[in-house]
Amino acid sequence: MPEPRYEKSLVWFRRDLRDYAHAALYHALKSSCRVYCAFVFDTEILDRLADKADRRVEFIWESVRELQSTLRGNAGDFIVRHGAARSEIPALAQQLGVQAVFCNRDYEPARDAAVAEALAAQGIAFHPFKDQVIFNCDEVLTQTGKPFGVFTPYKNAWLRKLEPFYLTAYPVEHYLDRLITPPFPCHMLALEDLGFQRTNLSALKLPTGMSGAARLFEDFWQRMERYAEARDFPAVKGPSYLSVHLRFGTISIRQLARAAWELGGRGAETWLSELI
Repeated sequence: MPEPRYEKSLVWFRRDLRDYAHAALYHALKSSCRVYCAFVFDTEILDRLADKADRRVEFIWESVRELQSTLRGNAGDFIVRHGAARSEIPALAQQLGVQAVFCNRDYEPARDAAVAEALAAQGIAFHPFKDQVIFNCDEVLTQTGKPFGVFTPYKNAWLRKLEPFYLTAYPVEHYLDRLITPPFPCHMLALEDLGFQRTNLSALKLPTGMSGAARLFEDFWQRMERYAEARDFPAVKGPSYLSVHLRFGTISIRQLARAAWELGGRGAETWLSELI
């Protein structure tokens, strides 16, 4: 096993609220002796939400709370901050004395560029990785090397390119002993501290966090082969109900695509098409 490149690193979680099959976490753990984990409730995003009873915010909050508990169970912790991420992450990186910040691409180029620039000014490396998608926009192109302008040809090219290599899970579990706790307490902010309030999320019976995603996936796996026929009928339990979990990364898109790939058949191919 090669020697770690960094003494200390920080993983900045965003829409990837899980501790497994996580590209940035894997690369940080593999290339660092010690790794901190952090999440920022970004005020530049939250302040634009007029409704302070927002189910999305509550879903994220519940999922962050579960992830913090899980990381603590692996001898790490989860630093949770509330502020502008473009200033919070560079400040936290400096406070912790890390040499690198790892994250999964969130396709918010202005914010990430600002964070990368601030880190560079401190001599801290910034490493973004592909995680939310199977293929980045430049990985599936037309024969002339240009982006597709029509979905169906793009879908067909996407499916042709798909192979097990792209669906391999990152073996985070092999390096979890490199997680560490920060030199200060990590308190979980209350939802009210963020300026938001409880919604009817629990009444909707939509489980949150990694555990909720796992339960929904286990249920969907049993009926995935019937997905193509059942998805269009509201009275039938056809959908996966995993869209919000994919949105906030409490489940890995590679895990879902791999399950469909291995199952095969019309239902699985239809589900794969909707992951594009």
